[in-house]
Amino acid sequence: MTTRSLAASTVDDAHGWTSRTWLLLVVLCGALFLDGLDISMVGVALPSIGGDLGMSPSALQWIVSGYVLGYGGLLLLGGRSADLLGRRQVFLTAVAVFGIASVVSATLSSPEAIIALRFVKGVAAAFTVPAGLSIITTTFSEGPARNRALSIYTVVGASGFSLGLVFGGALTEVGWRATFLLPGPVALLLLAIGSRVVPASVRSVSRLAEFDLAGALTSTAALLSLVVAVVEAPTHGWGSGTVLGLLALALVLTAAFVVTELRHPTPLVRLGILRSVHLVHANLAGAIMAGGYFSFQFLATLYLQDSLGWSPMAMALGFLPAGLLVIASSTRIDRVLARVSTQALIAVGLSSFLVAYVLFLRVDPGLGYAALLLPTMILLGVGFATAFPSINVQATAGVADHEQGLASGLVNTSVQIGGAVVLAVISAILANHATGAPVHDEVIPGMLGGLRVIVGLTVVGVLASLAMLLRRTAPEPAYEEIDEVELAA
Repeated sequence: MTTRSLAASTVDDAHGWTSRTWLLLVVLCGALFLDGLDISMVGVALPSIGGDLGMSPSALQWIVSGYVLGYGGLLLLGGRSADLLGRRQVFLTAVAVFGIASVVSATLSSPEAIIALRFVKGVAAAFTVPAGLSIITTTFSEGPARNRALSIYTVVGASGFSLGLVFGGALTEVGWRATFLLPGPVALLLLAIGSRVVPASVRSVSRLAEFDLAGALTSTAALLSLVVAVVEAPTHGWGSGTVLGLLALALVLTAAFVVTELRHPTPLVRLGILRSVHLVHANLAGAIMAGGYFSFQFLATLYLQDSLGWSPMAMALGFLPAGLLVIASSTRIDRVLARVSTQALIAVGLSSFLVAYVLFLRVDPGLGYAALLLPTMILLGVGFATAFPSINVQATAGVADHEQGLASGLVNTSVQIGGAVVLAVISAILANHATGAPVHDEVIPGMLGGLRVIVGLTVVGVLASLAMLLRRTAPEPAYEEIDEVELAA
């Protein structure tokens, strides 16, 4: 038995939506917006948090990575839970946990407790986002209606990343705790509205034993081991027993995850779905996009505030053009998706990110805003507006309703894992070059090396996207023809 929406009918018309349809979309978009908003707001507040609580840059990155690890590590379970337990139940419960955790985190002063609660919020988002995306893909019929809904949904999510910088800058002027608090009341308001408009759904499992908890634990532990190994490498050395042991543990846990998925009756990831080249490409592009952007924002935030002495609000306004471009595209991107292939749009988006990062490699304290940061922000806005919606549309197109949660969980997992791993690498580079407190009007040691890693990673994404455009093979088989992967014993 598969999970199905109990709504009276799916939405076929891309323009004749009712007020209830719009209100549902507002709730689902609001949850995704909060995710992007939370990450960006806290990113702006990191220097203030570090100064107040005495945390080093390598410790500060765990405030971001703790959230991202909880999110990325349990997204697959979150997506599968939406398919099996019912999308409405999973979505509303996760929104409630996210809101409560936000309020509590604003009262804490212990770095360890803050990081732990950031992990809890990430776990809540891991259930909210795939459930919300699968509600959209099962409520709106594939085609113009779904493309319109998904384009609005993903552009709103991308604007959360961008506008979070502005909110974060304004709130940090008041106090960094305000950046932790804001998502709480908003999430609880979305919960109240969502309880009235999110369609009911049935659950297809009733026993905990039917859940692939082993798959969730092994995948999360593998990711955590990998990130900790990268973070600890500058301190212990890449050849140390600690780092090599963590890397070996990550490999063993990954292998255990694959074995578990092949044997479990209701696996977290039905591995046969990975035979879809378009789905794999969307996941790769999402990981590279997020890894590059999260890391760039981390570097730029530390540089602008700690080295150049910008206030949080000044930095946020400097990033604003990217958010404005994303918002302006929200009413047009569905029309573009109707005329241009997602592969082409992903290639354009990643190319925009690449040029933005290359331009920022010219970083010099003597360069003004218009010469350095503004061109980068404009290109980042173009990149988000074109790549983010296209990645989500491509990742879920052609997937049966009962695995929409899995498909959406996979692409969001890729985004968060990419963000966590690349950010850990960039933080390790900074830690390896650390010489003490940042010197005013000087580039942060290790910053250029980190930017070059981001550029190289984005080049890989652009080349992979161009390769997809140049493919001359037969069209991808329909979903029903994608069989389960069979591995020889």
